[in-house]
Amino acid sequence: MRYRLVVLLMLLCPVTSVPAQVSIGIGLPGVNIGINVPLFPELVSVPGYPVYYAPGLDSNYFFYDGMYWVYQGNDWYASSWYNGPWGRVDREVVPLYVLRVPVRYYRHPPAYFGGWQRDAPPRWGEHWGHDWEQRRSGWDKWDRRAAPAPAVLPVYQKNYSGDRYPMMQQQQALQSQNYRYQPKDVVVRAHYQQQGVQGKGKAAAHDPNRGEGQDRDRDRDKRDDRHQERIR
Repeated sequence: MRYRLVVLLMLLCPVTSVPAQVSIGIGLPGVNIGINVPLFPELVSVPGYPVYYAPGLDSNYFFYDGMYWVYQGNDWYASSWYNGPWGRVDREVVPLYVLRVPVRYYRHPPAYFGGWQRDAPPRWGEHWGHDWEQRRSGWDKWDRRAAPAPAVLPVYQKNYSGDRYPMMQQQQALQSQNYRYQPKDVVVRAHYQQQGVQGKGKAAAHDPNRGEGQDRDRDRDKRDDRHQERIR
């Protein structure tokens, strides 16, 4: 029920009217998850799934619908850039196709994956409990023929590594300039919109010409008023 309410809020409410952690289910970026990806990783498509994995990394690292997803410890994390910053994802809104990736594509599986079938998804319901299983009922059942195509990879990010890796505000600007993919998943789409709103707000708040422009406008208005007085 809670999961349906979260999605309903996303569909009916403006993104700016609900805090990101509540309406989207992806926390604000800034979490240190203990991994470092110094270069844009090799990403390989998982056969039959709209998801990529990173075979060369010693982590459970995926790409789906325009975002990177990492399973670390007992939680999922997401980022729009390959080395973060990362935001924690509520278990109830992790995209279904991410949950469905078979065990064999987890490069650093936790101990409790042991004994699980390698060509099947992790047993999330068994691990996270009956309540989660009820809220995400049917998560492991789908028409494989109807799976969407994988998202286009943001390969422009290969140009940004080491000292050139951008800060979060720069990431948003670079993504809007270089990556035209539009996400399909409702949670990812809402997260993109939230990031865009936040980025515009921060840019406006730090615009060095904004106050100067407003002063010029006020001076021009005063001159116009004085001119009108002389005419009268």
